[in-house]
Amino acid sequence: MKQYLLSIYQPDGELPAPELLDRVMRDLDVLNQEIRAAGAWVFTGGLHPADTATVVRVRDGAMLTTDGPYAEGKEHLGGFWVIRAPDLDAALEWGRRAARVTTLPIEVRPFQDGPEG
Repeated sequence: MKQYLLSIYQPDGELPAPELLDRVMRDLDVLNQEIRAAGAWVFTGGLHPADTATVVRVRDGAMLTTDGPYAEGKEHLGGFWVIRAPDLDAALEWGRRAARVTTLPIEVRPFQDGPEG
């Protein structure tokens, strides 16, 4: 099976109202249980806000660290899943389900070919 990255793109700013956020978190727990039960689970993670990022880069041979995020924008990577799926269609179905639950855009991207776990 191939592995896919399902990325959650989250708008910057205030968190949703508690009644909405509580529902999303409950629904995410159900989705995570379904991913595990289907044998597609590898791991997942939520990220702190983009303003907590630090960017490391080499410029003119010197190592630079700057406060992040890497790109200025109105939304940033907020969390992700790494899943196993037999093909892109199956991975996209998990992405659709995640988009329904989170109400946020989900990018589905395959990992390059390599060792399968």
